[in-house]
Amino acid sequence: MQAAPLRATPVRPLPSVTGALRAVEAVLMRGGQRTARRNAWTSVLEDRRRAKDRHEAAYVLEAAATRRPHAT
Repeated sequence: MQAAPLRATPVRPLPSVTGALRAVEAVLMRGGQRTARRNAWTSVLEDRRRAKDRHEAAYVLEAAATRRPHAT
């Protein structure tokens, strides 16, 4: 008599940290709070982008102001 073949159980990948945090967030917070938190984070990212743009613009302006015109 032969033994029944073993079935492999599917291996599910571990959830990402982001996915796990979103799951906890969904349990702990209601929809409005979740939306407010995401909007706040989007604002933080946008502020960082603007600050980077300002820094780059200041660098370019400073470089242009200190550049000496070449003699013709």
